[in-house]
Amino acid sequence: MTLQIGLTGSIGAGKSSVAQILREAGVPILDADAAASEVLIEPEVQAALVGAFGPSVVIEGGVNRPELANIVFNDDDARATLEAIVHPRVRAIIAKRLTDLIEHEPELEAVVHDIPLLYETGRAKDMDAVLVVDAPLEVRVQRVVERSGVDATDVRSRDAAQWPAVSKREAADVVIDNVGTLEDLRRSVLEAWPRVLAAARQRTGQAH
Repeated sequence: MTLQIGLTGSIGAGKSSVAQILREAGVPILDADAAASEVLIEPEVQAALVGAFGPSVVIEGGVNRPELANIVFNDDDARATLEAIVHPRVRAIIAKRLTDLIEHEPELEAVVHDIPLLYETGRAKDMDAVLVVDAPLEVRVQRVVERSGVDATDVRSRDAAQWPAVSKREAADVVIDNVGTLEDLRRSVLEAWPRVLAAARQRTGQAH
Protein backbone atom coordinates (compact mmCIF):
# COMPACT_ATOMS: atom_id res chain seq x y z
CA MET A 1 0.00 0.00 0.00
CA THR A 2 1.33 3.42 -0.97
CA LEU A 3 1.78 5.61 2.10
CA GLN A 4 -0.01 8.97 2.03
CA ILE A 5 2.13 11.72 3.57
CA GLY A 6 0.81 15.20 4.27
CA LEU A 7 3.16 18.17 3.99
CA THR A 8 2.21 21.55 5.38
CA GLY A 9 3.52 24.60 7.21
CA SER A 10 2.59 28.14 8.11
CA ILE A 11 3.13 31.01 5.69
CA GLY A 12 6.83 31.58 5.00
CA ALA A 13 7.95 28.37 6.72
CA GLY A 14 9.51 26.90 3.58
CA LYS A 15 7.03 24.16 2.68
CA SER A 16 7.58 24.61 -1.05
CA SER A 17 11.34 24.26 -0.58
CA VAL A 18 10.83 21.02 1.33
CA ALA A 19 8.54 19.74 -1.41
CA GLN A 20 11.20 20.52 -4.01
CA ILE A 21 13.90 18.72 -2.00
CA LEU A 22 11.69 15.64 -1.73
CA ARG A 23 10.84 15.86 -5.43
CA GLU A 24 14.54 15.92 -6.29
CA ALA A 25 14.99 12.86 -4.07
CA GLY A 26 12.45 11.00 -6.19
CA VAL A 27 9.36 11.33 -4.02
CA PRO A 28 6.17 12.07 -6.01
CA ILE A 29 4.52 15.33 -4.94
CA LEU A 30 0.82 16.08 -5.37
CA ASP A 31 0.65 19.89 -5.23
CA ALA A 32 -2.71 21.27 -4.10
CA ASP A 33 -1.76 24.86 -5.02
CA ALA A 34 -0.84 23.81 -8.56
CA ALA A 35 -4.13 21.95 -8.88
CA ALA A 36 -5.99 25.04 -7.62
CA SER A 37 -4.28 27.15 -10.28
CA GLU A 38 -5.53 24.71 -12.92
CA VAL A 39 -9.05 24.88 -11.50
CA LEU A 40 -9.06 28.67 -11.57
CA ILE A 41 -8.56 28.78 -15.35
CA GLU A 42 -11.68 26.69 -15.97
CA PRO A 43 -14.39 28.92 -17.54
CA GLU A 44 -17.17 27.43 -15.43
CA VAL A 45 -15.19 28.11 -12.27
CA GLN A 46 -14.52 31.70 -13.27
CA ALA A 47 -18.22 32.14 -14.03
CA ALA A 48 -19.10 30.76 -10.60
CA LEU A 49 -16.63 33.12 -8.94
CA VAL A 50 -18.04 36.14 -10.78
CA GLY A 51 -21.53 35.05 -9.76
CA ALA A 52 -20.51 34.76 -6.14
CA PHE A 53 -18.12 37.69 -5.73
CA GLY A 54 -18.64 40.07 -8.64
CA PRO A 55 -16.76 40.86 -11.87
CA SER A 56 -13.69 42.29 -10.15
CA VAL A 57 -12.39 38.80 -9.31
CA VAL A 58 -11.74 37.95 -12.99
CA ILE A 59 -9.47 40.04 -15.20
CA GLU A 60 -8.42 39.36 -18.80
CA GLY A 61 -9.67 35.81 -18.58
CA GLY A 62 -7.79 35.03 -15.37
CA VAL A 63 -8.70 35.12 -11.71
CA ASN A 64 -7.56 38.20 -9.79
CA ARG A 65 -6.21 36.18 -6.87
CA PRO A 66 -5.19 39.18 -4.69
CA GLU A 67 -8.67 40.67 -5.08
CA LEU A 68 -10.31 37.33 -4.33
CA ALA A 69 -8.08 36.88 -1.28
CA ASN A 70 -9.04 40.32 0.01
CA ILE A 71 -12.73 39.49 -0.34
CA VAL A 72 -12.63 36.18 1.51
CA PHE A 73 -9.88 36.93 4.03
CA ASN A 74 -12.04 38.23 6.89
CA ASP A 75 -15.36 36.82 5.71
CA ASP A 76 -16.04 33.24 6.78
CA ASP A 77 -19.14 32.93 4.60
CA ALA A 78 -17.28 34.17 1.52
CA ARG A 79 -14.39 31.83 2.22
CA ALA A 80 -16.80 28.90 2.58
CA THR A 81 -18.36 29.82 -0.76
CA LEU A 82 -14.95 29.94 -2.44
CA GLU A 83 -13.97 26.59 -0.93
CA ALA A 84 -17.24 25.02 -2.10
CA ILE A 85 -16.46 26.11 -5.66
CA VAL A 86 -12.75 25.24 -5.74
CA HIS A 87 -11.95 22.47 -3.26
CA PRO A 88 -14.05 19.61 -4.75
CA ARG A 89 -12.41 20.20 -8.13
CA VAL A 90 -8.93 20.32 -6.59
CA ARG A 91 -9.57 17.07 -4.73
CA ALA A 92 -10.80 15.44 -7.95
CA ILE A 93 -7.59 16.44 -9.77
CA ILE A 94 -5.41 15.15 -6.92
CA ALA A 95 -7.37 11.90 -6.67
CA LYS A 96 -6.96 11.29 -10.41
CA ARG A 97 -3.21 11.97 -10.25
CA LEU A 98 -2.83 9.68 -7.25
CA THR A 99 -4.66 6.89 -9.07
CA ASP A 100 -2.50 7.38 -12.15
CA LEU A 101 0.69 7.30 -10.05
CA ILE A 102 -0.21 4.06 -8.33
CA GLU A 103 -1.37 2.41 -11.56
CA HIS A 104 1.93 3.35 -13.19
CA GLU A 105 3.99 2.24 -10.17
CA PRO A 106 2.01 -0.22 -8.01
CA GLU A 107 4.91 -0.68 -5.59
CA LEU A 108 5.28 3.05 -4.97
CA GLU A 109 6.36 3.46 -1.35
CA ALA A 110 4.92 6.89 -0.61
CA VAL A 111 3.43 10.01 -2.12
CA VAL A 112 3.44 13.47 -0.56
CA HIS A 113 0.36 15.69 -0.56
CA ASP A 114 1.61 19.30 -0.50
CA ILE A 115 -1.37 21.12 1.04
CA PRO A 116 -1.00 24.59 2.61
CA LEU A 117 -4.27 24.31 4.58
CA LEU A 118 -3.92 20.63 5.44
CA TYR A 119 -5.32 20.98 8.96
CA GLU A 120 -7.72 23.83 8.24
CA THR A 121 -9.50 21.82 5.51
CA GLY A 122 -9.61 18.58 7.49
CA ARG A 123 -7.33 16.73 5.09
CA ALA A 124 -4.87 15.66 7.78
CA LYS A 125 -7.18 12.81 8.77
CA ASP A 126 -6.70 11.31 5.30
CA MET A 127 -2.92 11.05 5.74
CA ASP A 128 -0.86 8.21 7.16
CA ALA A 129 1.64 10.74 8.56
CA VAL A 130 2.10 14.51 8.51
CA LEU A 131 5.33 16.46 8.08
CA VAL A 132 5.20 20.07 9.26
CA VAL A 133 7.75 22.73 8.30
CA ASP A 134 8.12 25.58 10.76
CA ALA A 135 10.19 28.65 11.63
CA PRO A 136 9.78 31.52 14.11
CA LEU A 137 7.08 34.01 13.11
CA GLU A 138 9.41 36.95 12.53
CA VAL A 139 11.65 34.82 10.32
CA ARG A 140 8.62 33.73 8.29
CA VAL A 141 7.31 37.27 8.00
CA GLN A 142 10.68 38.55 6.76
CA ARG A 143 10.86 35.80 4.15
CA VAL A 144 7.45 36.60 2.73
CA VAL A 145 8.11 40.35 2.70
CA GLU A 146 11.42 39.84 0.89
CA ARG A 147 9.97 37.27 -1.52
CA SER A 148 6.67 38.88 -2.39
CA GLY A 149 6.86 42.49 -1.26
CA VAL A 150 3.78 41.99 0.90
CA ASP A 151 3.33 44.29 3.88
CA ALA A 152 4.53 42.68 7.11
CA THR A 153 1.28 43.50 8.90
CA ASP A 154 -0.64 41.71 6.16
CA VAL A 155 1.59 38.65 6.48
CA ARG A 156 1.00 38.51 10.23
CA SER A 157 -2.75 38.86 9.72
CA ARG A 158 -2.81 36.02 7.21
CA ASP A 159 -0.74 33.88 9.55
CA ALA A 160 -3.15 34.59 12.40
CA ALA A 161 -6.08 33.48 10.22
CA GLN A 162 -4.59 29.99 9.88
CA TRP A 163 -4.11 27.22 12.42
CA PRO A 164 -1.47 28.38 14.92
CA ALA A 165 2.01 27.07 14.17
CA VAL A 166 2.20 25.58 17.67
CA SER A 167 -0.95 23.55 16.98
CA LYS A 168 0.49 22.24 13.72
CA ARG A 169 3.68 21.22 15.52
CA GLU A 170 1.70 19.38 18.20
CA ALA A 171 -0.42 17.54 15.63
CA ALA A 172 2.48 16.62 13.32
CA ASP A 173 4.28 13.29 13.24
CA VAL A 174 7.57 14.99 12.32
CA VAL A 175 8.55 18.68 12.46
CA ILE A 176 11.36 20.31 10.48
CA ASP A 177 12.65 23.64 11.79
CA ASN A 178 13.74 25.71 8.80
CA VAL A 179 15.97 28.39 10.29
CA GLY A 180 19.23 27.97 8.37
CA THR A 181 20.44 27.80 4.79
CA LEU A 182 18.93 25.80 1.97
CA GLU A 183 21.65 23.21 2.46
CA ASP A 184 20.76 23.01 6.15
CA LEU A 185 17.15 22.44 5.14
CA ARG A 186 18.11 19.75 2.62
CA ARG A 187 20.03 17.85 5.28
CA SER A 188 17.12 18.17 7.70
CA VAL A 189 14.62 16.92 5.13
CA LEU A 190 16.68 13.91 4.10
CA GLU A 191 17.29 13.05 7.76
CA ALA A 192 13.60 13.44 8.63
CA TRP A 193 12.15 11.49 5.70
CA PRO A 194 12.86 7.98 7.10
CA ARG A 195 11.19 9.04 10.36
CA VAL A 196 8.14 10.22 8.43
CA LEU A 197 7.92 6.87 6.63
CA ALA A 198 8.36 5.01 9.92
CA ALA A 199 5.50 6.95 11.50
CA ALA A 200 3.27 6.23 8.51
CA ARG A 201 4.13 2.53 8.54
CA GLN A 202 3.39 2.32 12.25
CA ARG A 203 0.01 3.96 11.78
CA THR A 204 -0.94 1.67 8.90
CA GLY A 205 0.46 -1.45 10.50
CA GLN A 206 2.98 -2.04 7.72
CA ALA A 207 6.13 -3.98 8.48
CA HIS A 208 9.40 -2.08 8.44
